[in-house]
Amino acid sequence: MVLEIAVKAAVGAPDILGDCPFSQRALLTLEEKKIPYKSHLINLSDKPQWFLEVNPEGKVPVVKFDDKWVADSDVIVGILEEKYPGPSLATPPEFASVGSKIFPSFVKFLKSKDPNDGSEQALLEELKALDDHLKAHGPFIAGEKISAVDLSLAPKLYHLEVALAHFKNWTIPDKLTHVLNYIKLLFSRESFEKTKAAKEYIIAGWEPKVNA
Repeated sequence: MVLEIAVKAAVGAPDILGDCPFSQRALLTLEEKKIPYKSHLINLSDKPQWFLEVNPEGKVPVVKFDDKWVADSDVIVGILEEKYPGPSLATPPEFASVGSKIFPSFVKFLKSKDPNDGSEQALLEELKALDDHLKAHGPFIAGEKISAVDLSLAPKLYHLEVALAHFKNWTIPDKLTHVLNYIKLLFSRESFEKTKAAKEYIIAGWEPKVNA
């Protein structure tokens, strides 16, 4: 049984996988669980009719379960865990929200035009909190095994790394060794290599938001 998933196509390149971290999270889950799937690349600036018919809100990712298209990566990941329990990617509830403020903090800093608005410091504090957690519990958020929380964070950390290097010439400080090691572990996984967008599409995706 091959699952169908609709994900974002690259900006200006409709035949290439795009830069949506939520689409990548769903793809990572499929890859880590070794679930056969077929991708539909959706050009978000020219959405195909069939896609809008099954998914009127037009959001990605959406996955087809039992003839019904389901949106929202949180919901999708939950259903995949239920329907395909092995290998388990369930995150213990006490670790489920670790790192959850990193992405909004990154977006705020990326869009910031004022170096004194505290947005860089706020991001550093969130990364430091992740570093402390990984030091105590690592190498992954829930210990030795990768789980859903890591697959949610990995694409967001990739966006953070690529976009901040390009737009702000900013990198994660060397002293956050546990975070840097964690990123290396995540980005070197075969599932990540297969599902990541090329850096130029990450940059193209953020360009209009940064210059707004």
